[in-house]
Amino acid sequence: METNTDSAREYGIGELLGRAVDGALPVVRGIPDGALAGPTPCAEYDVKALVNHLFHVVVEFRKLAAKGSVDFTRTPDRVGEGADWRERFARAAQELAAAWSVPGAEEGTAGTMNMPARTLGSMALLDVTVHGWELARATGQREPSADPAVVAELAGQVAGLAPTARAMGMFGEPVAVAEGAPEFERLLGVTGRDPGWKA
Repeated sequence: METNTDSAREYGIGELLGRAVDGALPVVRGIPDGALAGPTPCAEYDVKALVNHLFHVVVEFRKLAAKGSVDFTRTPDRVGEGADWRERFARAAQELAAAWSVPGAEEGTAGTMNMPARTLGSMALLDVTVHGWELARATGQREPSADPAVVAELAGQVAGLAPTARAMGMFGEPVAVAEGAPEFERLLGVTGRDPGWKA
């Protein structure tokens, strides 16, 4: 019997990132300046800080596709660098998907922890997907559709990453969701997000 994870493997990380980016970009472009100080489902970030975090992830994980080195010691204020931050983010996000679409990008290992490259690509996919949902929910916008192939890839990866991610503070404690909840809501719950959160 084919599992969701097996099904997701039919798709390259670059293609899945492309789908996630297509969903997230209308949300980022739709964030009004007046919403930047508002709260998000990720309690430690307001909207501006969450955009800056996601922007940094997009830039740095593009380097990992080419097996380059990254720096997460500080998060630049790219939103504060100019009013064109939405379009700069869009270009960087599209470049991320393109970088992970290059043949060989998801093969071997990468990063200082020598993690499997596909796992790292999936981590970028998780951030684009989950933070896109958070930003939509925080700013009252329509949430991106949960692409089944993206959710299948993430469900398989998150199951393995969750204990370590929780210990490192990347995931909160699991949030219980209703029995029979959609797969994406269950994914949010595993990562410590409340699918019912409202601003």
